[in-house]
Amino acid sequence: MSASQLDQRIVAIKPITVPAPGRSVDLQVKVTAPLSGQNLPVIVFSHGNAWSLDGYQPLVDRWAAAGFIVVQPTHLDSRRNGIEWDDPRFATIWRVRIADLHAVLDGLNDILLQAGGLETRVDHERIAIVGHSWGAQSAGVILGARVLDADGVPGEDFSHSAVSAGALIAATGTGDSLTPFAAEHLPFMRPDYSTMSTPALVVAGGKDQSQLSTRGPEWFTDAYHLSPSPKSLLAIAEGEHTLGGLAGEKAAETTDEDPARVALVADAISAYLHDAFKLNDAAWTALNNAAAAGDGTWSITSK
Repeated sequence: MSASQLDQRIVAIKPITVPAPGRSVDLQVKVTAPLSGQNLPVIVFSHGNAWSLDGYQPLVDRWAAAGFIVVQPTHLDSRRNGIEWDDPRFATIWRVRIADLHAVLDGLNDILLQAGGLETRVDHERIAIVGHSWGAQSAGVILGARVLDADGVPGEDFSHSAVSAGALIAATGTGDSLTPFAAEHLPFMRPDYSTMSTPALVVAGGKDQSQLSTRGPEWFTDAYHLSPSPKSLLAIAEGEHTLGGLAGEKAAETTDEDPARVALVADAISAYLHDAFKLNDAAWTALNNAAAAGDGTWSITSK
């Protein structure tokens, strides 16, 4: 990201309530955007377990500075809603998350109208979905992945036609290696990526050892290896589950605090989306060249 982009002034508006009939708690979103610019592409971002629209500022602010409008819903699993593992609503939260993302995508123009007139500055043809951890599985479904039932039968198609690209950060792998706890409490964590045809960047950490799977860090690369092209994989050798602290500075669950790693993830996603949207391929090309000439601390592969 250039110095001029880092100096770009941004604005955040929250909360904006989005119509979501039947939801036990209001669906609220935060919108972050550059103060200037027209025909701005959009990122709808799905947070990881227990977070909210107030998380992931290190990512969101860099994306807004790079020229994106970013919309962040607070999902039902947010810790501020107090829905624990044993709450009867927990079993269906994965579906409510998907419904949240559809509500945001369907109501985008009204959301941007409430965000200070951004509806006149948006490019409705360039909308991306991005997520981290549980949010990455939610985003993957919007990109075309399915959820397998207990018999291995793919569930409904929840893809959204408005979305033309995406990025999955630390996305759940296949469900055949779930730990007993995960199998009991998170049975929806059985993605089928064979139908995820929308272009996407998958971001995975080489030291991300999940407590939900008996496999190693390669579990988080399934979204790349098992989905149809075009896809790209950003593999960060020393990255753990928060890839340096994506959700915020000094966040409790960050085990690999590294602001430079967070900046790499943010800027790689910006560059990838600018290329996928056919806006500008210079940053993505430069990143691929840097990876090829680098020391192996991170790599990019594409298909």
